[in-house]
Amino acid sequence: MPEGPSIIIAKNAAKQFIGQKVAAAAGNAKIDISRLENQKLNDIKTWGKHLLLCFDGFTVRIHFLLFGTYFINETKNALLRLGLTFKNGEFNIYTANVQVLEGNVNDHYDFTADVMNDTWNPASAKAKLADVPNKQVCDALLEQDIFSGVGNIIKNEVLYRVHVHPESLIGKIPDNVLDSVITEARNYSFDFLHWKEKDELKKNWLAHSKKTCKRCDLPLHKEYTGTKKRRSFFCTNCQVLYK
Repeated sequence: MPEGPSIIIAKNAAKQFIGQKVAAAAGNAKIDISRLENQKLNDIKTWGKHLLLCFDGFTVRIHFLLFGTYFINETKNALLRLGLTFKNGEFNIYTANVQVLEGNVNDHYDFTADVMNDTWNPASAKAKLADVPNKQVCDALLEQDIFSGVGNIIKNEVLYRVHVHPESLIGKIPDNVLDSVITEARNYSFDFLHWKEKDELKKNWLAHSKKTCKRCDLPLHKEYTGTKKRRSFFCTNCQVLYK
């Protein structure tokens, strides 16, 4: 599933269409696609893993699910979910969930929960974490209402950076360490974006999908942790288990 930084890359690729009218719209998305024709694309926003195409009075929300893709001025041999044609090119989306949000997009989202948004509020994230003291940190980092945009790669890399075992309970993690988790959720997301843009993301992974701890030269454990049962890669020697 694409994580927040990848959605920002998609936004940046499509921002050339901002201010343009949709000349034609097509696809098998379960929305009134004809409604988009002759509408001006006012803005493109992101909230975590959601790409938001903003028009007058409504927004088209795109979630790329596990295997969604998009193409600018290209197509692929697959069913088109949503294709928008502008006077200066095409934006084609495949294998995604497409919905329409009525009204102002700001009424639908808390952008302060998005770790890559300029309005990101770490104090709010910490307050939300205080309400779930018995949640494992591997699950908490994937809660989109707390850390919008964080996915499994970011989760694993953040916990490795801050020396925290993924099965640690939020309420048992020392205050200063929890602050580091929150800070690094944002820091690593921007590192992810930088490396992804340079096609260097995988070579900079320290824990995700790795077999050996770079700090301890010991085998990394791979387990499906938390209630979400997502893959975690961690070192039991240098990542502390707070329980």
